[in-house]
Amino acid sequence: MLRDRTAVIYGGGAIGGAVARAFARQGAQIFLAGRNPAKLTAVVTDIHRTGGTAEAAEVDALDETAVTAHANDVAARTGGIDITMNAVGVAHVQGVPLAELKLEDYFLPVSVYTRTNFITAKATARHMRRGGAMFLLATPAAQMPGPGFMGHNSACAAIEGMTRHLAGELGSSGIRVLCLKSHAIPEAAKAGSHSAGVFAAVAAGMGTDVDSMLSGAAQSTLLGCLPTLEQIAETAAFLASDRAGAITGAIVNLTCGMQVD
Repeated sequence: MLRDRTAVIYGGGAIGGAVARAFARQGAQIFLAGRNPAKLTAVVTDIHRTGGTAEAAEVDALDETAVTAHANDVAARTGGIDITMNAVGVAHVQGVPLAELKLEDYFLPVSVYTRTNFITAKATARHMRRGGAMFLLATPAAQMPGPGFMGHNSACAAIEGMTRHLAGELGSSGIRVLCLKSHAIPEAAKAGSHSAGVFAAVAAGMGTDVDSMLSGAAQSTLLGCLPTLEQIAETAAFLASDRAGAITGAIVNLTCGMQVD
């Protein structure tokens, strides 16, 4: 389904790693970039073990010069880029009402998410071939009123807006742009992801533990469950393929019915 496609993924954590593996299973050539060499190596090793093609580079997605150089190098070696994904996250729980929220704490998640998505989109779009797909990630936070997470809420709203803008701007070049909006992912909440620290802090603030918090979240969805990394990765693989060639500018809800459009 993705054979001979070149996929560039920034962020090698839970979602980035799962998507890289799914793309590789479909035949894509994977170029994984991030700041944690151990995570990157683990994903690449898994892909090689199953007969896929992948390599990793240590790149900070907040560094425009480094991301641009990486994208230029991949394109020069492969002739172009077909799929890109920004799976970079930040662990920063504000957890206080507006009156106590510091300006820098509000802007940290907003800055990280908007900056990395801007940098990676700009660096890769110029090399993307017609028929390509660009993915951004968000959570349902933009549509969830409540105290304590104003920075994260604003960041997710910005990512949804960027998705729609980029879809409009890049559509004439045959490039599709999509946002995967996921509810809490149990695997990411418990280990190996920036989300682990976030969920632990949120649970503590609620006076409970992560398992109990996730159980309550699952019960609140229409399907009575939470998404898995595999479901998110396989959805991305489908959306990156020609079978989803009519879909662009979409905010794809992977919330098990916690939100519906």
